[in-house]
Amino acid sequence: MVTTSPPRLTPLEAARALAPRIRAAADEIDTQRELPCDLAEAIADAGLFRMLVPQSLGGSELDPPTHIQVIEAIARADGSTAWCVNQGSVFATHAAFLPKEVACQIWAEDPRAVIANGPTPISAQAVAVEGGYRVTGRWTFSSGCRHATWLAGITTIVEQGRPRLHPDGTPAARYMLFPQSEADIIDVWHVRGLRGTGSHQFAVADLFVPGDRTVSRAADPVQEPGPLYVYPMGLLFASGFASVAVGVARRALAEVIELAGGKKPRGQKDLLRDQAMVQSHIGRAEAIWHATRAYLHDTVRSVWAAVAASGEITLEQRALLRLAATHTIRQAAEAVDIAYTLAGSTAVFMNSLLQRCFQDIHVITQHLQGRLAHYETVGQFFLGIAPETQRL
Repeated sequence: MVTTSPPRLTPLEAARALAPRIRAAADEIDTQRELPCDLAEAIADAGLFRMLVPQSLGGSELDPPTHIQVIEAIARADGSTAWCVNQGSVFATHAAFLPKEVACQIWAEDPRAVIANGPTPISAQAVAVEGGYRVTGRWTFSSGCRHATWLAGITTIVEQGRPRLHPDGTPAARYMLFPQSEADIIDVWHVRGLRGTGSHQFAVADLFVPGDRTVSRAADPVQEPGPLYVYPMGLLFASGFASVAVGVARRALAEVIELAGGKKPRGQKDLLRDQAMVQSHIGRAEAIWHATRAYLHDTVRSVWAAVAASGEITLEQRALLRLAATHTIRQAAEAVDIAYTLAGSTAVFMNSLLQRCFQDIHVITQHLQGRLAHYETVGQFFLGIAPETQRL
């Protein structure tokens, strides 16, 4: 008798299937300040950390419009989990820039592979030696580093006692990739919002990293033909984290709507839901949420269609993605603030989901991807002024 395995769920189906489990674990995630091992493994087994990995390495090579739907579905269950999934899946696009045999070693040989990166070095240098580098450094804001199997730290290259320079005179830097077990994790993530991301620091001292286990998107040729790998990594991060904000806001609105059906504020005879002021604010919050979500999805879809057709991304398309992601984060925060305010004192307690949504969304607004300065950068572009392109 021939037996067949059930068809694998799509990433979006897998995210929706895992959502109840993630929601049930949300308190544990928040308390432990990291994803529980069994949940991280279940997410990895569902392929959600490799959504953007090339198909040639066993990944989904998912299109960005679908990717942000997956992230939002997870964020409706828990913001920290969605943040970690987006962080891991977007950084994994480096698989398209690594030598094929190294990419296979990391992703194809280990179905649970997850790379957490250190985007901000406190101090880091890689001294060039035969066959690779001797690396010493400490990096911060490494979301998901506890459940990661590999770590990557951006590091300045030193040759003959001096920094290696690009032709334009700027210091050369590369991501150094090494097993998580070879680094020390430094517990520093003592925060109020997105507590479960476990965005700790990590450090290594005089660690040898082979040269082929380093990568620079700016300097290395892409090894994969797909249009996905034309996108700047920062903009994939931006649209994904904006979708985290959208999911968190949806959860906050659902929570306050449920609360409004049963809460009668002290000194008032009517339920929240029966008060004209509450009705008006809920209507405005819903308009904000639906409008900003539609704006993000429309922008990501239209840019993807153009990039998939042309194989390149223009400065205007990059500006549009940056603007949509930034505005989505800021507007999602406004929707959460409305929900939080309407809930009154119910929302101030640590066991309130609205309290968690409030804290989570205001960590997202503080992140690089939510900076108000992005409006200025995009405004420069539309005014015909050469913009600062580092974040476009």
